[in-house]
Amino acid sequence: MALTDELTVPRQAPGADYERVVPNEAAMEVSMGSVDLSAAAPQFNPWRQDIIKALNDSLATELVCVLRYKRHHFVADGLAMPKIAEEFLGFANEESGHADRLARRIVELGGQPDFSPDSLTERSYVAYDDSSDLEAMIRANQIAERVVVQSYGQIIKLIGDKDPTTRHLLQDILTDEQEHAEELKEWLVD
Repeated sequence: MALTDELTVPRQAPGADYERVVPNEAAMEVSMGSVDLSAAAPQFNPWRQDIIKALNDSLATELVCVLRYKRHHFVADGLAMPKIAEEFLGFANEESGHADRLARRIVELGGQPDFSPDSLTERSYVAYDDSSDLEAMIRANQIAERVVVQSYGQIIKLIGDKDPTTRHLLQDILTDEQEHAEELKEWLVD
């Protein structure tokens, strides 16, 4: 049997002992009938709900990172470490931008971004950190960035060609996260 998704339906070719994959005309009709549907939002992707869940978990992760970096920004500033405090704030702002992009993609896919504070830490791939020591803060952030890099890498592999738009978004965010991890690693060496 041929691989199918909601965009295609298998049909037995007359006189043949195999199925061929042909376009799902009903799906194309729906797409032609509404200008509100985004070409980047596969309305008939059978993996759509799984992708939305992975994006919501990634959204929770980015939001926990924002909160952790913001806290570390203010604590480091209080420790008279303004340069590192400024870097933490920059990271917080970048993570916030990632969260916005993920939320936008979730909506494009027909989902609802989950900003619920009650479940953020349960859904996040990383932990919140309330360290007061600068080295502990840097180490906690480096560990979190390594986990985020690993999680995005796994999600990208799982998505594969199922949703190229989401894959490209995650690859772009992954590049930023890799840069954060490298920068934090250098801070520990210095």
